[in-house]
This record gives sequence, structure tokens and C-alpha cells, in this order.
Amino acid sequence: MNIFLDESKTRESLFPFTLTRHVADIRIGILTIRQKWELLTGLPVITEPALQNTASIVVQANIIPTVLSIQQILKAAKDETPVLENDELRMLHWPWQIFQYNDWALRHDFENLTKNKISASISASNQCINKEQIFLEEDAVVEYCTLNASTGPIYIGNKAVLMEGTQIRGPFSAGEGSVVKMGTKI
Repeated sequence: MNIFLDESKTRESLFPFTLTRHVADIRIGILTIRQKWELLTGLPVITEPALQNTASIVVQANIIPTVLSIQQILKAAKDETPVLENDELRMLHWPWQIFQYNDWALRHDFENLTKNKISASISASNQCINKEQIFLEEDAVVEYCTLNASTGPIYIGNKAVLMEGTQIRGPFSAGEGSVVKMGTKI
């Protein structure tokens, strides 16, 4: 069994982002929509119609799954009924919603990615506010920075580098391998 993320009904409304990628590969929060599905279900996710088969669960690619909405979405897909948006279930219909929902999605991703994990230690050279909401992957490099998670979580991915003098106010995510240059204020 796998999940087929169908973009046929939403591709055009999400231009220009979908000119270079599938709707499922749009990043909102820390992860892409495809990565969220893989993390929450543990099932393979396909986006190519040619790979779809009778065992595939067909879901609209613009639906952003969360821990609390995943069962509702899968049930609606199996029953072939429409999914209704609510506080825990959101869908991308227009490009500006990527930015509008980013805070909400980042908070959900942070909770899912850090659950039952321990952050790498944060160097004493950094100034941290609300340290419980700051998570560094093992190979992240963060020195002489200000990390303020009083307004939202901060997630620093594997092999990400925050150069000296960087000031971050959450919610914020630096993805795997990303670099934030010296003195940057975000």
C-alpha cells in the first residue's frame, strides 16, 4: 500500500511554485508536504500517476497533514469523500497561503521531529531565550548567536551553520546543510 498525492486539481492555482516542482514538494514549515506524509504514515509516497495502483490511497497533494488530522484525511480518501478544512487541517489553494500557514506548519513539524529526541548541546557562546524550544541536530554548528524562542520554536537541521552574530527570533527553521551568514537578523 502507498499514498498517491494527486496534484491535478491544484497545480494551476499554485503557480509559479508548481512550474518547477510537484505540489507535494512545496516546503511549508520545516518539511515538504511529501515529507510530512512519509513521517506521519510511514508509507511510501508517490506522485507519478504511472506508479499509482489499486492499493494506492489517493489524496489531494495540497492537504497539509498533522498528527491530529491524518486519520480524518485517510478515512476521507478511502471513502472518497471531501475533506473539510479546520484548525487542524489546512490545504494550500493559493501561493500566499504557503507563507500564511508557515508558522502553524513549523510548530507542528517541530513537535513531530523533536518528539522523543534530545537536542545536541547548545554551546555556551550562544545566548538562548526559552531553551526548551530550541532544537539542534547533531552536526549543526551554532556559535556566538542569539536564539530567542520566546515567540516560537527554533529548529536547526543537520550540518546547518549559523555564523557568528546571527540573531534569530522564532518560529524559525534552518534546514539541513543551510548557512545563515554573519550578523544576519531573522
